[in-house]
Amino acid sequence: MITIFVIMIRTIFSFFSIFFIAILQSQNIKSIQLRTLDDTNFSAIVPLGTALELSFDDLDNDNKEFQYKIQHMTHDWQPSRLLSSQYINGFDQNNINNITNSFNTFQSYTHYNVTIPNANSVITKSGNYLLSILDEDDQIVFTRKFVLYENEVAVGVNVSRSRNAKALQTQQSVEFVVSHPKLRINNPSQEVNIVILKNENWNESISGIQPTFFQQNVLRYSYNNNMNFWGGNEYLNFDSKFIRNKSLNVLKIERKDIFHHYLYPYSYQPNVRYTYNPDINGQFIIRTLEGNDPKTEADYAMMHFSLMTKEPFYNKEVYIYGAFNNFEIEEENKLSYDTNTKSYFGNLLLKQGFYNYSFVTVDDKNIIDKNEIMGSFFETENQYKVLVYFKALGALYDRVVGVGTGIFDQNR
Repeated sequence: MITIFVIMIRTIFSFFSIFFIAILQSQNIKSIQLRTLDDTNFSAIVPLGTALELSFDDLDNDNKEFQYKIQHMTHDWQPSRLLSSQYINGFDQNNINNITNSFNTFQSYTHYNVTIPNANSVITKSGNYLLSILDEDDQIVFTRKFVLYENEVAVGVNVSRSRNAKALQTQQSVEFVVSHPKLRINNPSQEVNIVILKNENWNESISGIQPTFFQQNVLRYSYNNNMNFWGGNEYLNFDSKFIRNKSLNVLKIERKDIFHHYLYPYSYQPNVRYTYNPDINGQFIIRTLEGNDPKTEADYAMMHFSLMTKEPFYNKEVYIYGAFNNFEIEEENKLSYDTNTKSYFGNLLLKQGFYNYSFVTVDDKNIIDKNEIMGSFFETENQYKVLVYFKALGALYDRVVGVGTGIFDQNR
């Protein structure tokens, strides 16, 4: 009996050890980017055959043996029926061999990057893909989504102010037309799936949309309330391209074990009005003016955020929100309220660069409200992508046969 008890204790201890090691490891992975080789393009939705580069830093700085794994998915991000040999020439899982240590930085790290396609992995089918990074024990460290599409249909997208009287000041509406003269669609309601994506953020998407009108070789998706998005507000930003000196929206800098950058506080105003402020829709760019190669010479700084408000938000938590962590809600980007200073405060260790961010609230049901603090306005500049998935009756997988882009920008 004692032996069984000891085994149970050891098993439980082993489980929690693995669990906490996984959490610690994920916290040490920073600056994850999956983008084209064009530095001005933040998208992971690209034509089939386009090169995408995954890069990230490991703050443990111990040259781990990470692997990447590519998995084909359905239009709603479930594993597809395809075998890996049916969508990849080569291997769906392979080592990441491009490894470089940081140079001349206060925070040491190891930089990893891999480009897809490569000599070992060439993707042959369009569709949704899940890219997983695995550690030495084949445990998932993190995942990222990407989409490869064909140009089989033309997608015309128009974004306008909402026509809903109750949402005139706060929402935007997306309409689009799918022209498919080269593609035979017999039953659009069963063969075609549509996803509208706002600002490359999969947390802000609409799906399950049916055509409003059918014409020869044309599907029209005209205005209805199901294609309305909250306009939101322009993102806040800062620039940490100088590690020792103040730059855009940095109030002060302190040197400790690493540099600490304190950002100008943001003051919560319940009746805030829209002010045009150009942004990059929540994305971030790694850069430094104190080195030649930002991949390995950009340093890390502890960025301090603060939100001024007379009272804490009732039964809600406040988080920093942006592409720096894939628009996810995690303990690391949670803020705490200080009754003495009447403000929320928190900090994040981020690599030098230009960052967009905002403040969001999360209730006890884990529902994210992106507009409670920042407000929502129809004037806000946003980019929308319409993804057209096609799966003919009897086919094995969802093809992405076209992508259209529309931008709402009243200042253009």
